[in-house]
Amino acid sequence: MTLWRAEDAANATGGKARGNWLVDGVSIDTRTLQPGDLFVALKDVRDGHDFVAQALEKGAGAAMISRIPDGVAPDAPLLIVHDVLAALVALGRAGRARTDARVVAVTGSVGKTSTKEMLRAVLSAQGRTHAAEASYNNHWGVPLTLARMPKDTEFAVIEIGMNHPGEIGPLSRLTRPHVAMVTTVAAAHLEAFDDLPGIAREKGAIFEGLEPGGIAVINGDLDTTPVLAKAAKGFQTESFGEGAANGHRLTHVSLTPDATICKALIAGEEQVFKIASPGRHFAMNALGALVAARALRADTTLAARAMIQWQPPTGRGTREEITLDAPEGLTVTLIDDAFNANPTSMAAALEVLGAMQPLDGVGRIQKGRRIAILGDMLELGPDEVALHADLADLPFMSAIDQVHCVGPRMRALWARLDGDQQGLWVDTAAEMSTQVRRLIDAGDVVLVKGSKGSLVSQTVDAIRKMGQSLR
Repeated sequence: MTLWRAEDAANATGGKARGNWLVDGVSIDTRTLQPGDLFVALKDVRDGHDFVAQALEKGAGAAMISRIPDGVAPDAPLLIVHDVLAALVALGRAGRARTDARVVAVTGSVGKTSTKEMLRAVLSAQGRTHAAEASYNNHWGVPLTLARMPKDTEFAVIEIGMNHPGEIGPLSRLTRPHVAMVTTVAAAHLEAFDDLPGIAREKGAIFEGLEPGGIAVINGDLDTTPVLAKAAKGFQTESFGEGAANGHRLTHVSLTPDATICKALIAGEEQVFKIASPGRHFAMNALGALVAARALRADTTLAARAMIQWQPPTGRGTREEITLDAPEGLTVTLIDDAFNANPTSMAAALEVLGAMQPLDGVGRIQKGRRIAILGDMLELGPDEVALHADLADLPFMSAIDQVHCVGPRMRALWARLDGDQQGLWVDTAAEMSTQVRRLIDAGDVVLVKGSKGSLVSQTVDAIRKMGQSLR
């Protein structure tokens, strides 16, 4: 299906089209570019103009540029604009304007990507659904998602993130959602904000872009819920959570090694749904997603049944079995949660680990263990040392047999642990990666979690190299 014609893209961006081309996708990366895509030469770490010739050689239908780089043929299909990022924003705005899709925007300190993917799963069962790729939620990711949206989309799910004040409002106004949702407000990005209410005010800016008659969906169990409610003033507000005051309430959650079983009252009607991965935080995200789907006029019961289709994205709690290089085919269970971390998500991940059942009698140690390998939580501001140390007081920590720590901030937690629970502390993930073979045994369940910048994903890779991953 044609996504953009040269004339339409030129009108949307104010640029000048060279050639009468058609494209059926939009790409910013030659590594993932598909034949027929419009290549957008953004300038980030590298200048995308350096890759225009390569993109065209790989079959790009056209390239959006602000200057003609070397190596580009005189008759190459191009869209020449004054500023590439501004033109991408304009293309996204036009992509949003030409569709009749019902649009939901999702933000939150924790869980926005998981919730976005839950919404993709449940809405796809009820109509043509378009959603952001990966965590494309910033100043270029949101317009790129909108520019990629087919005209006949029925439901659209847009993730909106932030690192600094003033980022969410403009992206919400660009998105123009019919429903806007805040999953939660937690201690993340505190380096850029004075306190949690400051983060809540920024998250609440997602309501600035709501269409007339739009619906705000907020977590009603937070200390900062009043801040979110104030930001949503003037719009219909739907609250979700476990508290009795919520309009949509989680009434039961049980964790098994393979799933989360949930019951909820959604608009007074009981819904039972199953998530094919353990995690109390997943239950709350799923409830929020179902409330948002209802606000989009989707069938709530069908959405609840479709929730089983969702699986955590890679690095966000994905569970896999690693078959070790051993003739017996013994395994280690790996929970890969190495993409992001803050105190709230760390507590949720440790609860999942505590609910897992190791396998006894198979390894050299004979007793299967619950092992956590934890990397630094970044961007927590001046209280970062205390926030790391306080993880030792979590109720789930007592179920963890051994904790290995990575990074200068995590040393504060390591120092609070004692006995066998205090494992290894190292300064870098590279050092930890060299130690995993001696730290992990058959039958163990291993959680790896940390902020992306802590690089603990290297440790995940090292564990996978101990054998063959069976996802």
